[in-house]
Amino acid sequence: MTRISTILLTVMLAPGVAAQQEYRQTDEPVGAEQQIGTVAFGADCVDEAQQAFDHALGLMHHMMYVQAHGEFDTIAQAHPDCAMAHWGVATTLFQPLWATTPSDAEIARGRDAIEQARATVEDEREQSLIEATAAFFEPETDRQWDRLSGWIDGMAAAYQAYPDDHDIAALYALSLLTEATRADDRDAVHDEAEAILKRVWEEASTHPGAIHYAIHATDADGRAENALEMVESYGKIAPNVPHALHMPSHIYVRLGDWPQVIDWNARSAEVAREHDVNGAISFHYIHAVDYLVYGHLQRGEDSAAEQIREAAWDEGRHQGSFPGAFHLAAIPARLAVEQRDWETAAAIEPRVPDYIAWDNFHWAEGLSWYARGLGAVHTGDLEAAREAEQRLASLAKGAEAAPDERFSVYIEADRHILAGFIAHAEGDHERAVELMRTAGELESSVEKHPVSPGALFPPYEALGEVLLALDRPDEALAAFERSDDMWPGRYNTLLGAVRAAESAGDADVAERWAERLLEIAPDAERETIDQARTLAGRG
Repeated sequence: MTRISTILLTVMLAPGVAAQQEYRQTDEPVGAEQQIGTVAFGADCVDEAQQAFDHALGLMHHMMYVQAHGEFDTIAQAHPDCAMAHWGVATTLFQPLWATTPSDAEIARGRDAIEQARATVEDEREQSLIEATAAFFEPETDRQWDRLSGWIDGMAAAYQAYPDDHDIAALYALSLLTEATRADDRDAVHDEAEAILKRVWEEASTHPGAIHYAIHATDADGRAENALEMVESYGKIAPNVPHALHMPSHIYVRLGDWPQVIDWNARSAEVAREHDVNGAISFHYIHAVDYLVYGHLQRGEDSAAEQIREAAWDEGRHQGSFPGAFHLAAIPARLAVEQRDWETAAAIEPRVPDYIAWDNFHWAEGLSWYARGLGAVHTGDLEAAREAEQRLASLAKGAEAAPDERFSVYIEADRHILAGFIAHAEGDHERAVELMRTAGELESSVEKHPVSPGALFPPYEALGEVLLALDRPDEALAAFERSDDMWPGRYNTLLGAVRAAESAGDADVAERWAERLLEIAPDAERETIDQARTLAGRG
């Protein structure tokens, strides 16, 4: 465990910390003293409002949407003739990459803010941004993508007219990344976004949008090393912004660099705990905690992961948005599945805690059913496993209408893995292998969602375990290698490769994988590490 992680545990576990925490409401701005990098939009407002607007826009680029909304609203109240303040109020009501759906009240609020912006705008550049956001709020539709597509088109028009404006360029790149979630050729869209953001960063190296959105652009298969210099600069320009301190870990997860994942998210969680939303802990806190837990689990540091989970649960009520729901379901599922603690997995209760509106979050709820089903099939309760698979099928169907069409794909990939384990338990081994391979194809058809550090049980890791159980070690090793190519440095993938190579009788290959596992997890607490230590001559 790193020193910073130890400090985080001390802070989170301190008696009375949660009880003594004074909540900050959503309408209180964070304060201009907070470092956010450099934004110089030059809004057509009085000087005082210009400076405040730049700070709020910086927070929006950091995806601190709640805090940015509060600051934009404060400006709009004090300077109602500042058109861009009203634009900011509206634009922070939707979060393109997070697939959140504004409520009817928020849609009405956004429309009202846009009308106020239109009534006061005199600058054509500002008008182009206002019209882009208006295209999100104006349609009469329940489909989030229909709204987002209008905003994407509007940002393209704004960028075509003002390609040299750093903020417009950054937001246009964000719109490209939003488009990429549904694009047939994701690589081409990511290429364009990367090129734009690199240019902005070269011209303005402390621009928060350039760095933040570049991380999202490179948080994709095969791209993680493209922006390391930008990634490493993020914490320096915004040392007290929770999401800025978290974002570099998106790249380090892709690289399997768990000490960096742990370090950045320990810092993020400490800062995020100071941000509360109407009496609930901001989801930025539990977001960092999930990545922290994931990082410790990959190093086999299970007691640290469990302590962090306990501390987070003791903090009290968490923000009930989609990210909050996702992480509250994912963390207990990860702890059980990563440790292969199948009895605990089988006992997981879906739809907990009860203050979350679970009907709105199919994928999040599916994580609990997936872990529960995995636990059931591995403890011999096939009836419960089949129930979980049926529930996943229902959730996948419901998720087809979700704002992000990937949600249904994620659930279907998990369902196929669970169905594969059920088929294996029933003796239908070829069908089990076929289902696992289909899950792998489903996973490859979409990118990882930015809310998640990684899958509970990746398809090719699961396939490797089934093939190993079928005494097909060469095929199993190939599956583990493929899983490691996609998600490098996972403890169970590396351990599976060690076992497969040893079963295949290739001592040299087994030793190489064992050395890699010991490098990743030098202080692992699990008994399963003993095999690697013996092979590497450290037992």
